[in-house]
Amino acid sequence: MSAGASRLSAAEPASDGGSRYRLRDLFTPLDTLLASGGDPRLALDPNDRVNAYGCAASPEPELWNFASSTASTISQTAYDRAALAREELMHKCLFEEVEIAFDARCEGMREELRGHLQLSSRVEIVFSPSGTDSQLHALFVARAVLGALPVTIVVGADQTGSGTLHTARGHHFSTMTAGGIAVRKDGAVTGLAGDSIAVPLIDTAACIAMRRDADAAVLRAVETSLAQGRRVLLQIMDSSKLGWRAPSEACLDEIARRWPRKVQVVVDACQARLGRRRLRAYLDRGYMVLITGSKFFGGPAFSGALLVPKGLSRSIDRIGGIAPGIFDYAGRCDWPMAWTALRSRFERRPNFGQWLRWEAALAEIGGYYAVPGAFRAKMLAELAAGIDSMIALSPSLRPVPTAIDKSGADDEEFAQATIFPFTLLRGGKPVSIAETGAVHRALARDMAEEISGSAVDRHVAAQRCLVGQPVRLERQDDALQAVLRLCVGARLVTEAWSPDKVQAQRNVQRVLDRIADVLVKIELLLDRSAVAAVPAKSAFEV
Repeated sequence: MSAGASRLSAAEPASDGGSRYRLRDLFTPLDTLLASGGDPRLALDPNDRVNAYGCAASPEPELWNFASSTASTISQTAYDRAALAREELMHKCLFEEVEIAFDARCEGMREELRGHLQLSSRVEIVFSPSGTDSQLHALFVARAVLGALPVTIVVGADQTGSGTLHTARGHHFSTMTAGGIAVRKDGAVTGLAGDSIAVPLIDTAACIAMRRDADAAVLRAVETSLAQGRRVLLQIMDSSKLGWRAPSEACLDEIARRWPRKVQVVVDACQARLGRRRLRAYLDRGYMVLITGSKFFGGPAFSGALLVPKGLSRSIDRIGGIAPGIFDYAGRCDWPMAWTALRSRFERRPNFGQWLRWEAALAEIGGYYAVPGAFRAKMLAELAAGIDSMIALSPSLRPVPTAIDKSGADDEEFAQATIFPFTLLRGGKPVSIAETGAVHRALARDMAEEISGSAVDRHVAAQRCLVGQPVRLERQDDALQAVLRLCVGARLVTEAWSPDKVQAQRNVQRVLDRIADVLVKIELLLDRSAVAAVPAKSAFEV
């Protein structure tokens, strides 16, 4: 599907300056709708029918998915919910305008998401096509709250989405917006363009470890910016592509004490790997939070949202001049109904793809939190112990520290790691970046024909599986490395749960057995050099 198809068929302009969408747009095939309303990363390859993350628009139950740090293929449950939601909206549109029915449905999703996350009704939710779009929304909101365009300090700039390099400065992160508007990548978003400061987390002098002076680096960046008379949007990390979190709570307390009302914090929680208590604690402190339904929760890519604490809503709805560039990145229905004045300035521009992906994500989120908390915590702990052990025993894998703080009660089940990064080795030495990418691609393919081993080996090689896309890391000694990631996502927990304790334990063991097979397949691919047969294609995190 071309990126231009993401707009579907816009109808004639309305008298209020908006855009009327015809009911017939909802009759577009569901797979096409689910892959619409996003930037070019969402487009399906015409041959493989997968997006830039290797995920199809329809369920593939035979594909083992351990890639939730990147993206997941939609589950049958989520796909069915999207299909039903579309049917229900079609029925509503027989009796009222498409935009009115769609707006009401989006508001209902806000209420449902608040319920699943146990958030106050006064926490507002801004939906978007992706976490990257939500970063521009956060910059827009921070400008309103702080009274001036801030400098953005990005903590973990080396472990966040690649688009953050652009959005932190108020620049376009792609060549086309989710609304199908052609833009110049890295060109200024009118009214939002500014400066950013990167605070990387990787200690480039060490063996892929988190730097120990992260708090001090954050404090220096904030102090320097404020001394220059600037306001600050501080984007903190919880959690990164490698599962890291920074800065510490003590550092955030110090910032609040020294510079009250001069620093607006936004939490990059797009991985959604944090307990609900900690999520609420961030919002109670007045922080905005970026989340997605498409990482840990396993909804289809992309589905972003900005959570806005109750104390900021008044400032936003009373905003005076609006940065014109934001109109390219939001429609009226994206903003909560409570923000009446702000909404009135935006076009009625329903994004059916974004909406359906969020409907699918909510099916996953609801299913996960319907599982008893004790089982969620127990299973994640068992998987973490099992995966750590398997990686440590493999001669072909070298684990990367996950930097999980197990002392925080607010972590709940996320006191355990759910992202397990590792580098690939052959003969004790790291393999090349190119070969790491080839291994990642080969994992998603049936490689039985390329493996000339036993029947068991060929059976393992035939299994298609997804792991987190390679993350390219630069070292101080100029030695480039790439890290793969095994990821535990919500769907593994939901599908394993059973009120029968014996059956539930069998289900957990089946997940561990599958992970063991994934690691064996990696070793087979490295040992037999079978990856040479895999067509070259970029597989790095985009």
